[in-house]
Amino acid sequence: MERSSAYRFPTHNRLLDARSFARVFDKATRSRDQLFTVLYRDNELDFARLGLAISKKHCKKAVDRNRIKRVIRESFRHHSADLAGLDVVVLNQLATTAARNPAMFESLERHWRRCTRSGESGKR
Repeated sequence: MERSSAYRFPTHNRLLDARSFARVFDKATRSRDQLFTVLYRDNELDFARLGLAISKKHCKKAVDRNRIKRVIRESFRHHSADLAGLDVVVLNQLATTAARNPAMFESLERHWRRCTRSGESGKR
């Protein structure tokens, strides 16, 4: 079965190497709640890039880590136009494993709003 390209997460929207992650971790703005910590920084590109740091320490089972990553990617894909010009790294908290998908989507929605709000005030 062939997947439509509309549902894919393109390579140019991913943080792929350690240097890209380190750049975000180095001087990031942070947004944190019970489920996620989101670090973000300007990337001087016309599109947003996402990095995931879903730890085994907070989420033991691979099936749970994969579910969390799918939810984050889906939410990011829906908001990537709003996040253009940012590199974003999402880390999970301990409570994320037990959270249902709608709660994760709501949490991420709040994080994306914070990212775009601070980006707008910084560009003025």
